Amino acid sequence: MGAKEDILAGKTALGIEFGSTRIKAILIGKDNTPIASGSHEWENQLVDHIWTYSLDAIWEGLRDCYQKMAADVKEKYGVVLKSVGAIGFSAMMHGYMAFDAAGELLVPFRTWRNTITEEAAEKLTEAFSYNIPQRWSIAHLYQAILNKEEHVKDVAFFTTLAGYIHWKLTGRKVLGVGEASGMFPIDIHTRKFDAGMIEKFDEMTAPYGYSWKLEEILPEVLVAGEEAGTLTDEGAKLLDVSGNLEAGIPVCPPEGDAGTGMVATNSIAKRTGNVSAGTSVFAMIVLEEELKNVHPEIDLVTTPTGNLVAMVHCNNCTSDLNAWVNLFREFAESFGMEVDMTKLFYVLYNKALEGDADCGGLMAYNYFSGEPVTGFEEGRPLFARTPDAKFNLANFMRVHLFTSLGVLKTGLDILLKEENVKVDKILGHGGLFKTKGVGQSILAAAMDTPVTVMETAGEGGAWGIAVLASYMKNKAEGETLDAYLDNRVFAGQQGETLAPKADDVAGFDAFMERYGKGLAMERAAVDSMR
Repeated sequence: MGAKEDILAGKTALGIEFGSTRIKAILIGKDNTPIASGSHEWENQLVDHIWTYSLDAIWEGLRDCYQKMAADVKEKYGVVLKSVGAIGFSAMMHGYMAFDAAGELLVPFRTWRNTITEEAAEKLTEAFSYNIPQRWSIAHLYQAILNKEEHVKDVAFFTTLAGYIHWKLTGRKVLGVGEASGMFPIDIHTRKFDAGMIEKFDEMTAPYGYSWKLEEILPEVLVAGEEAGTLTDEGAKLLDVSGNLEAGIPVCPPEGDAGTGMVATNSIAKRTGNVSAGTSVFAMIVLEEELKNVHPEIDLVTTPTGNLVAMVHCNNCTSDLNAWVNLFREFAESFGMEVDMTKLFYVLYNKALEGDADCGGLMAYNYFSGEPVTGFEEGRPLFARTPDAKFNLANFMRVHLFTSLGVLKTGLDILLKEENVKVDKILGHGGLFKTKGVGQSILAAAMDTPVTVMETAGEGGAWGIAVLASYMKNKAEGETLDAYLDNRVFAGQQGETLAPKADDVAGFDAFMERYGKGLAMERAAVDSMR
């Protein structure tokens, strides 16, 4: 059966993911391969010192993305898309969207990128004996309470971006367990929010006299494979302004980009890991057992099936690197050259491989925004060099690729060297790996571990959530997600693996020594001004 027949027979699944800079829709056929796609570019805005996206931008982006995917179907197969077998929605994790009893947004969406909840995160971490990062939804809620913000008394429901989209399109206030684990800690035995920590939170907030209890305003938690509602008439109209899309389509639990990244790289089994590198970068390693200690640099989240995952999440990865590449584009265009951005990235990234192993003594920090893992509240991108450093294009590009993974390396060293976490394989996906072999070799050097990139990894989270929708619709009785991925999605796919080179590993370690000294000097300077 071909793609057109799959569409006509309803044997497809649609995944839509809201990334930091792009909303992407992917339609997959019965064999889980992409058959149509659409995308919409967007950017967050810094409004009143808060990183946010407006509701208008959310819905305009979703509709435009869907329309482009539907147009792709029409152009390729001559079919007006009226239905699909299943749908899934995902988005960048964390953040804070709070609503009153009438369903109205109480304050602008506060995204994962904000570093404004330090006090709340520290107090919750201490109370729970469980690391609560600043990005997490519960940290945003508790910080609003500590700030005595007027809106908190009116909160009837709070959720993430993925949960918001799902709610509006299905009427269900639910989250997939992986996404939920970035709101509030999960009990890995029940696969639900941790009841003891909920009780502790209610004790902490009781003096404020709010009418709600935490459990009442949290979404319901579901695991992969469970049905999470169907597309309502209103939801179909919100998604497809043409009116062609029919209601009643089953929808899988909404997930976060971390969970969909795990699916897209087939890394949800224990002792597997993946690194997603784009605007932000995070590494996820599925644990065999709980960590021995609480580390503020390490988040504990779950797979879409509820297994415990150690996550190193860094707010900054390629934004500063992309800014420099755009500067080179502007330079070339000033000479009247027409620039192919794909080729420009290819040339500059590969130039980095010609540089000195330790970047020739150059130094850069890619902090577009604050970076909690290393203790910085605001972004200050920086490039620096000493007079005797080897300043050339190869080293310049190499240092910006290295620093894209500098914060990640800090957290991974804790997992791999202090906690002795065992990893059998690491898979890379995201924009950093689009230029074949370059980002992959840099990550291998940073982790001193072989790194694999699958051909499908370039499809990213939109494909991952489409696969989760397909799993919900098509799984056999008792078929686990691990088995579904191994046997029906990734069967026969090997990917390309690069082992770390000893010189590159030593070079990255030398870079990190300078990197750490620079951070220490900056912290000392900040402390002296307080």
